[in-house]
Amino acid sequence: MSIFIASLNSGSNGNAYYVGTRKDAILIDAGLSCRETEKRMLRLGLSMQQLRGIFISHEHGDHIGGLQVLSRKYQLPVYITEPTQLGLRLSPGEKLIKRFKAGDPVILGELQVEAFPKYHDAADPHSFTVVHQHIRVGVFTDIGRVCDNLQRHFATCHAAFLESNYDTDMLENGRYPEHLKRRIRGGDGHLSNEEAWQLFQQHRGPQLSHLLLSHLSRNNNTHEKVKEVFTREPSDTHILIASRYRASEVFEITGTEADKPSKKALPTQLNLFS
Repeated sequence: MSIFIASLNSGSNGNAYYVGTRKDAILIDAGLSCRETEKRMLRLGLSMQQLRGIFISHEHGDHIGGLQVLSRKYQLPVYITEPTQLGLRLSPGEKLIKRFKAGDPVILGELQVEAFPKYHDAADPHSFTVVHQHIRVGVFTDIGRVCDNLQRHFATCHAAFLESNYDTDMLENGRYPEHLKRRIRGGDGHLSNEEAWQLFQQHRGPQLSHLLLSHLSRNNNTHEKVKEVFTREPSDTHILIASRYRASEVFEITGTEADKPSKKALPTQLNLFS
């Protein structure tokens, strides 16, 4: 049993995350244009025809930029809460709108998608875990603070996309106006490198094989800053950075009968420890 994951793009210029099996797949968010989504999936060998739906975490533009065209072109259902849809001020078509509720799993082919609320300055923001058999993948970005829900879901994951948005010193000493700094660090904005590290250190399970650090700020973070934090202690988890400029590789997440993933070789150019 396997789940295949890829970041199509991760950052304030657009977010889209692919999770699928050999038969069925979904996107979490659709922040790239339809054309760019198609191009990146084609390069990765991923089929648009295997997509069964798009799950929207919240209404900010970097998460919904390609949603309308993508949904209509491929007749993909859009899973969204009513407050988030109202915040969008657009609709792919009523017949394609599907509702989800926190704690109520959505079954799409071989995948089960579970949502839970998160802290972020949006109408009704949610994070997601995607499950196939016993394998769980989390998509945890745009998070203002670490809550009990996040800790609990993160602990169950075999792989996760986890926000590591900003370096505290870079944010404090940077050129952003004070009101924007308060928004980012204020509990309804984004996770710092340090907060992401603490979650990883304290709440990861032994089965966590892949961690893709996501949504890095262009102005308040660097790969070097992230590496400095996440190489403090050795770990068996493959830790990588999801780019804001290109898609990642496709990673195969596997599980055993004991619900423990086997280790997979990863491209060295993406590994923080290379």
